[in-house]
Amino acid sequence: MSDRRPPPQPPPRDWAVYALIVCAAFIVYLPAMHGGMLWDDTAHVTRLDLRSLHGLWRIWRDPGATQQYYPLLHSAFWVEHSIWGDSVLYYHLVNVALHALAACLVVKIARRLALPGAWLAGLIFALHPLGVEAVAWISEQKSTLSGAFYLASALAYLRFDDSRKRSAYLVALAWFAAALLTKTVTATLPGALLVILRWRRGRIEWHRDVRPLLPWFILGVLAGLFTAWVESTLIGASGAEFALTPVPRLLLAGRVIWFYAWKVIWPANLTFFYPRWTIDASAWWQYLFPAGAIAAAAVLWRVARIHRGPLAGFLIFTGTLFPVLGFLNIYPFRYSYVSDHFAYLAILGIVVPLAAIRAVRPLFGILLAGALGAMTWQQSAIYRDEETLYRATLERNPGAWLAHNNLANLLLARIGQNPEAMSHLEAALRLRPDFPEAHFSMGNALLGMPGRLDDAIAEYETAARLAPQSERVHTNLGNALLQRGRTMEAIAQLQEALRIDPANAEAHNDMGNALAQIPQRLPDAIAQYRQALNANPAFPEAHNNLGRALAQMDGGLSEAIAEFEAAVRLKPDYVSAHSNLGNALSMMPGRFDDAIAEYRTALRIRPDSAAAHNNLGFALSQKPASLPDAVTEYREALRLNPDSADAHYNLGTALLQMPGRRQEALAEFDAVLRLKPSPRVQQMIDRIRGHK
Repeated sequence: MSDRRPPPQPPPRDWAVYALIVCAAFIVYLPAMHGGMLWDDTAHVTRLDLRSLHGLWRIWRDPGATQQYYPLLHSAFWVEHSIWGDSVLYYHLVNVALHALAACLVVKIARRLALPGAWLAGLIFALHPLGVEAVAWISEQKSTLSGAFYLASALAYLRFDDSRKRSAYLVALAWFAAALLTKTVTATLPGALLVILRWRRGRIEWHRDVRPLLPWFILGVLAGLFTAWVESTLIGASGAEFALTPVPRLLLAGRVIWFYAWKVIWPANLTFFYPRWTIDASAWWQYLFPAGAIAAAAVLWRVARIHRGPLAGFLIFTGTLFPVLGFLNIYPFRYSYVSDHFAYLAILGIVVPLAAIRAVRPLFGILLAGALGAMTWQQSAIYRDEETLYRATLERNPGAWLAHNNLANLLLARIGQNPEAMSHLEAALRLRPDFPEAHFSMGNALLGMPGRLDDAIAEYETAARLAPQSERVHTNLGNALLQRGRTMEAIAQLQEALRIDPANAEAHNDMGNALAQIPQRLPDAIAQYRQALNANPAFPEAHNNLGRALAQMDGGLSEAIAEFEAAVRLKPDYVSAHSNLGNALSMMPGRFDDAIAEYRTALRIRPDSAAAHNNLGFALSQKPASLPDAVTEYREALRLNPDSADAHYNLGTALLQMPGRRQEALAEFDAVLRLKPSPRVQQMIDRIRGHK
């Protein structure tokens, strides 16, 4: 029998503490559980082109394949999507579970350090409203997942520090590498560990403390430099908006530190987009922020002779914030220099020391946790859908031009809400005239308004001038120019879009539409549609357009039918595809009944489609017994669109085949001539009238 004793088990009350933290976390985040996708969630949840094994390989190999190059994060999203697809609930459950795990790890670390109030530190972290953005926003799984890795690594390293076992060191290093591959702000961990080690022993020793962490610092620096390159080169964190000189960056850093410290202590008026501060080196009062931070550090340094904890907390708080203090450029600085999720881990630098104060436990601590939980419940409700989020943001920050723009885009997709959408776009442009996304959105809004095509083109041109590297802007400008009939200019814009993003399915599709307008370029148009479908196989419009092009090619009808069928399979309410499928089927021997079924489906979806009524009439007219029904369909088409020359001609042809309806047929052919003079139709009229 072995003499080895089983490892000691935590006392039962520890499990009660962990259960309390987990249950509390899930309860306060219930309002966000059934929320929809927010802002850039669709760019983080695995895209269609990355859902294969090859896509998983691209996540690791290609830095531009995902929103940010965090391959372990996007691998996690890949696995999650393969299990439950786009079901939002499960992504929220994972985020909350990771957050609860992180809070439990906080308790474990505090207990390892023999800190009083460990349970309270974990509970406050789990319930603090400043963490809502990181937990309730699906995209921020990078914060919760990297946070769990970060804390697991810290706990493992503290075990190594006690045991000096190589295996413990390697486990800690592996967790740290996982954290870096999920979100590189975790590169601050080795610095935080040195602070903790100094707090424990009162000094730092080179061989015992610094030397083991040197590989960690190297990994952190390399990961940080690579992320900085990705931010500036691939994501766009460059240009005038990021051109701060050293003194303004110092002023910004001081202000950011005090902003987050106050939000940890008094988490009121939290919002998705905060105002973007104006950093002015000539404003004397802005120097108070860094001066105050330096003064606080000096005071805590003196206090550290008696109590090292407050200084350690301050250093961990500010050090964890270092990547977002303004010394490095990150893309969100375009909108604001601060965001709640930036402080997700930094919260611990304040929460853990406060929880260790004996005077705040236990009754006051429970009351504090309850108050924070109530605030988190209210804050998480804001994240249930995009409209709620943006309206709440504008209530707290009316100058949030990005929220105005994003809310307008939501409203534009709804019938009857264009006036409110336009008011938000006008507000966005009033607040930020050089904001290319607002000009782009305004162009989208104007494009759907009768008689505003030229205004839409002007807005797109402004957006293209302000954001010359935006493939979306060039694509939409090309599409608008094509609608105006400026085909060659449209092609130039679409070529620019494809230069920027060769895999842009929308641009390939629009390029196909442009080339289809030019005689002899139909094969090139077909090639463009096929490239659009290579980039996005689930693109119903490209399937429909490819089908239309193939239907015009000799021998292409069967392939065209397959494309139309793919379009309606992907988008069952796609009226144009049903009509086009009906047209193609009507040209196939023995397929008139199938064609009629497609036209009827189109009319069930959109009863006011004059084209569908006309097409159905044409199909019915091929059967003599159905001529009366065909006439009914043609008349309905003309009721909806009296200026349809095709419907007048088809109605005249049908009436001509019916006994005693010759005069009615002539009237319809006369209408064709009024709308669209045609020698062929004139000859037909003369022949009918000359017939005895």
